[in-house]
Amino acid sequence: MDADKRDEVEKTLRFNSEWLNEDNPDLDPEHQAAVEALPKGNALLVVRQGPNAGARFLLDADVTTVGRHPDSAIFLDDVTVSRRHAEFRRHGNSFQVQDLASLNGIYYDGVRIESALLDEGAEIQIGKFRFTFYPSKAAGTN
Repeated sequence: MDADKRDEVEKTLRFNSEWLNEDNPDLDPEHQAAVEALPKGNALLVVRQGPNAGARFLLDADVTTVGRHPDSAIFLDDVTVSRRHAEFRRHGNSFQVQDLASLNGIYYDGVRIESALLDEGAEIQIGKFRFTFYPSKAAGTN
């Protein structure tokens, strides 16, 4: 391998290793700090697209309701959202999203679902709102 190609390969490897070491490369510093500060057993939803883009919602209860109803823990004021659209349920350190027979459904990474356990970085769509899910990485007890 000539010297130019070797130098290019080394630059590429260095770039990839730097990228892999970042916690959440798609988060701005403010959101990253919020994720790092989460207590064990909690999670954060960040609105990526739709009304209120950039907003954050803390999942810190065993059941967090989402909908257009004013009593919803996460109130989404848009006609594409049902009054009682979904619930996020905590199971230990994991979270599950459950559709509550909404008209427009819930999408998990682009696939319509009834219920699913959430993975870090998962995209959840409820109506026009697209959220990214970030669980706590804290160790120890609450």
